[in-house]
Amino acid sequence: MAQLTDDCFAFGGRLVPIEEALGDLDRRIAPVAHVETLPLRQTRGRYLADTIVATQNVPPSDNSAVDGYAVYFDDLAAQGTTRLPVAGRVAAGHALDGPARPGTAIRIFTGAPMPSGEGDACPDTVMMQEDCTEEDGHVVIPAGIRRGANRRKTGEDVQIGVPILARGHRMRPQDIGLAAAQGLTELSVFAPLRVAVFSTGDEVRDPPAALTAGTIYDSNRHTLMALLDGMGCRVTDIGILPDDRHVITETLRQAALDHDLILTSGGVSGGEEDHVKAAVEAQGSLHFWRLAIKPGRPVALGQVGGVVFIGLPGNPVATMVTFLRIARPLIQRLSGGMPAKARLFPVTAGFDYKKKLDRREYVRVLLSRGPEGGLIATRFPRDGAGVLSSMVAADGLVELGEKVTHIEAGATVDFLPFSEVGL
Repeated sequence: MAQLTDDCFAFGGRLVPIEEALGDLDRRIAPVAHVETLPLRQTRGRYLADTIVATQNVPPSDNSAVDGYAVYFDDLAAQGTTRLPVAGRVAAGHALDGPARPGTAIRIFTGAPMPSGEGDACPDTVMMQEDCTEEDGHVVIPAGIRRGANRRKTGEDVQIGVPILARGHRMRPQDIGLAAAQGLTELSVFAPLRVAVFSTGDEVRDPPAALTAGTIYDSNRHTLMALLDGMGCRVTDIGILPDDRHVITETLRQAALDHDLILTSGGVSGGEEDHVKAAVEAQGSLHFWRLAIKPGRPVALGQVGGVVFIGLPGNPVATMVTFLRIARPLIQRLSGGMPAKARLFPVTAGFDYKKKLDRREYVRVLLSRGPEGGLIATRFPRDGAGVLSSMVAADGLVELGEKVTHIEAGATVDFLPFSEVGL
């Protein structure tokens, strides 16, 4: 298992703009997941360990894009119709048994190789069968087709020597298809990141345990495990730990032996019953990143025996926002991936809003169609950092940059759909 340097998360104590934080992570963090070779079909959701360069053209030869007739364009009349004898037939997977002569047409089917010709010239155009009439061994072709129509050229899709899938790319079904088109049967990919997740607190319960006075059910742990599952991680649920420093310390030590990342939420502040901070520091290092964002601000990044530790805020909405904007790209890098910047889309604000200067804020919104067909973002009526139901009802987040201090209804704002971050 690879390890990171002890100071990889060291940062100043000031409020850090999120783009600066992400840039710093990108420079400091390297993959820790090991590399393995898998059959092609099993690589969906995995990050590539090597760039794939095309070793053959796709298609490997010129072929027909339609069912029809392959002809020499120069045989076609510019006006009226052209009548040519049908001199052969070629289907996909079979070549014509000999060259096609000028002044003839070859019946051809989709995917079939274009016939060779005599000398340097060859049939270069395919007429769709729907536009032609065949009679008495001849085909009647209307005027108006362009040279090279319905002909797929060699390497039109992929050319030899061109990189087609980059190292760190997360494999999707279409990527698997592209690799298969190169004749590949297996790929080198990063193994799933091994992540240990736990909650702490004597007040936290898991169903079906009954709630007593002062206790709550644990939601953050289950949310985080589901988010990690969606990223292809191999998750270990350690459960709920009591407010006992010895238990937490020993659990962290054990988790660091066979995991690449330890993730939790809450319990890392300086309170008398917040033992996670002291337990992490006893076995490694812990740095608090005070991010200039709302909700979220405090994020703890550190290491336990060389294994990365992430401590997210305890409020459910802050937990999700900091996971999506900080933990998610960090986990992608640790997993061997190249984090893709989430796309923001312009929508119309259906609300007024004021915020502090030099702080980026994320406002939970619902989308609807306006009278002119454009998308309007309506602010969720309850916006506390503990209102998890707002993340269920919302369609995404409106992102307001550090230099924005207020917006008015009707303004154009940046919208981050939950689908952009895997939700």
